[in-house]
Amino acid sequence: MIEIKQLQVSIGGSRILRGVDLTVPSGAVTCLIGRNGVGKTTTLKSIIGILPPLSGVIQFNGKDLRRLSPDQRARMGIGYVPQGREIFPHLTVRENLVIGAIVHQKKISNQLDRVFELFPILKDFLGRPGGMLSGGQQQQLAIARVLITDPQVLILDEPTEGIQPNIIDQIGETIRLLRREGRMSILLVEQYLEFCRELADTFAIMDRGVIVSAGSVDQLSAAVVQEHLTL
Repeated sequence: MIEIKQLQVSIGGSRILRGVDLTVPSGAVTCLIGRNGVGKTTTLKSIIGILPPLSGVIQFNGKDLRRLSPDQRARMGIGYVPQGREIFPHLTVRENLVIGAIVHQKKISNQLDRVFELFPILKDFLGRPGGMLSGGQQQQLAIARVLITDPQVLILDEPTEGIQPNIIDQIGETIRLLRREGRMSILLVEQYLEFCRELADTFAIMDRGVIVSAGSVDQLSAAVVQEHLTL
């Protein structure tokens, strides 16, 4: 679904990505893990078009993305939930959901029912401003706002950060359901190893702007964690 080869990105003159190779298989969950500041979010922002690469290839379904704008990439089916959620706090829950569909010029009736099945609490808060929701509820809203556009790839940047345990469980169940359905690929940046082990099919570990280990999730052994992730 997504193929990245030798991706190099600089920010403010500092080289952040130094030749990243990453594959996100179709219909699978891929977990990108690593310590803080190694380039995970930069990789995601390069995929969605916010950060231009110095060199390298980013392909989506075999199509080169490098000359496409972020909105063109989104309309192709790349959905992104950023770290920190970035909902519209002064818009209601319903308005937050609808605005994503309007941008994609899609009807939302069927998709609204679907996101309410995944996140029932949102249906109770449709008229409430997004900024009045708890952090966990805002995260659910951010994910629902992307799912309502029916993406082919769902990219999540640390969806469990600062979230209460019961909401983490609900988000995990949603990812598990999407994985079983096999209708979309999921690229997940996550700090919690057990969350990755429970949900992912494949993993990639990043360190200092490169992928240092990758494989099926059953290869994410204690020795690999000790070598690449333990401080």
